Amino acid sequence: MLNGILNVYKESGFTSNDVVAKLRGILRQRKIGHAGTLDPAAVGVLPVLLGGATRLSEWMMDHEKTYRAVLLLGVSTDTQDMTGQVIRTWDGQLPDEDAVRSAVFSFQGGYDQLPPMYSAKQVNGKRLYDLARQGKEVARSKVFVRIPSIRIEKMALPEVTILVDCSKGTYIRTLCHDIGEALGCGGAMKELIRTRAGGLMIEDALPLGKIEEMARAGRIQEQVIPLEEMFLDFLRVRTPSEAAQKKLLNGNALTTEELSLPPGGAGDMIRLCKADGSFLALYRFVPEKGQYIPYRMFL
Repeated sequence: MLNGILNVYKESGFTSNDVVAKLRGILRQRKIGHAGTLDPAAVGVLPVLLGGATRLSEWMMDHEKTYRAVLLLGVSTDTQDMTGQVIRTWDGQLPDEDAVRSAVFSFQGGYDQLPPMYSAKQVNGKRLYDLARQGKEVARSKVFVRIPSIRIEKMALPEVTILVDCSKGTYIRTLCHDIGEALGCGGAMKELIRTRAGGLMIEDALPLGKIEEMARAGRIQEQVIPLEEMFLDFLRVRTPSEAAQKKLLNGNALTTEELSLPPGGAGDMIRLCKADGSFLALYRFVPEKGQYIPYRMFL
């Protein structure tokens, strides 16, 4: 069974779950998941988790992402992108380039974003998109989303191409809609490409066809990123004794003394390995106990 992360280029027309289903057939293993949904019309980096890496889903989704989006001004749709029904068009003169720049840059840093009805977010146990398809709209709470950087790559009004670095849970089509609202003319997302997810870059992403080709040739392991490579910022610790290794294998807490570490620990998180160097777990430090406890086990 493959264990690690696969950087997949999701093509248009596939849902993220479609990609996972196809990979289960291509790689002939069931334990596969993804970290970060892309809409069917969107393309780009989709982190796919294989084997033990499926336990990293929450971790991976917390990573910052980068998108390239084309915003179309002067139109509003029910889905906030151009796959939906047009509900309003702007008949007046569009704002000038200076006004557009000002509106786009006003979202840098972050803002309170209202999740769209056409989304997988749940309210009272029901997916919003299921309710939207029934013609229902329910109250949603705004969520603060971080946008460390937003740049304008190209402006050819009524289209504006923006590059956005953002936190987990940011809806780029909602950002496009909100920029349009701030300008008073409306706006909808025309295109979306995810160019980065954490350390995974679009230049290295593989489409399903290439993955299938490599799998048939017995070379797909070359493209699987080992689990441990995702945590190189954390100190690597080998169990210094048989007793410590036994505790690790059982998922037990370990004191700093048992790990031959200073009493104050060696960082909030460590990579814990067997004596032979095999990476097995992430352990988190609890200062008041002077212990490291399991955060994620990869046995």
